[in-house]
Amino acid sequence: MKHILVAEDESAIREFIVINLKRNGYKVTQAENGAQALEAYNTAEEEIDIAILDIMMPELDGLAVCKEIRSKDDNIGIIMLTAKTQEMDKITGLMSGADDYVTKPFSPSELMARVDAMYRRVSVHNNTSQKKSENDYILTGGEFVLNLRNRTLTKNNVPIELTQVEFRIMEYFLSNQGVALDRNDILSHVWGENYFGEDKVVDVNIRRLRMKIEEIPSNPVYLTTVWGMGYKWIS
Repeated sequence: MKHILVAEDESAIREFIVINLKRNGYKVTQAENGAQALEAYNTAEEEIDIAILDIMMPELDGLAVCKEIRSKDDNIGIIMLTAKTQEMDKITGLMSGADDYVTKPFSPSELMARVDAMYRRVSVHNNTSQKKSENDYILTGGEFVLNLRNRTLTKNNVPIELTQVEFRIMEYFLSNQGVALDRNDILSHVWGENYFGEDKVVDVNIRRLRMKIEEIPSNPVYLTTVWGMGYKWIS
């Protein structure tokens, strides 16, 4: 069953989220602070597919919880809940391993669109066809090899750990090498066509990905910037 962890200290907001998730067929585990969230994650009997984490929580904030969960699971989807005034927290959350953020206040339709799109991405690796040959699962670009079956990336045979969003970004670029990709194209492909958020989520995830694949992230050789448009992969 689709399983989501919701960590939010404001009970009214938490109940609002839980009700809407359950109406849409999700199993929900709740936590009212960061410490409870980590305990719930570590003791869950069923795998948690997505974690929705409020940034400002007592005992342990959402950023700390995000880092801890991400260090244990590259595939889980993580959505941060932020206030409009927490602009830097949005960027910090993404750099800490989150895949997306939702700004309060938000509508049920916006929340569910984000959650549903993320769940589809997280579950993709479980629905891979077995009829293809092994070569159909391999994308290469210079020193990099992306295995779509095992969902792994290596550089000169050295493994690089990726989140499910970073994996989707790499897949998109390696499938379109040498092509300048617009931010909106990347946003639609990775986050879904009905994504409600801003395209800055692309820039932050590109920055995070560069820190993993580039020798000098501030002077990228592979994942280059196309000024005024987006990005391009150069092998």
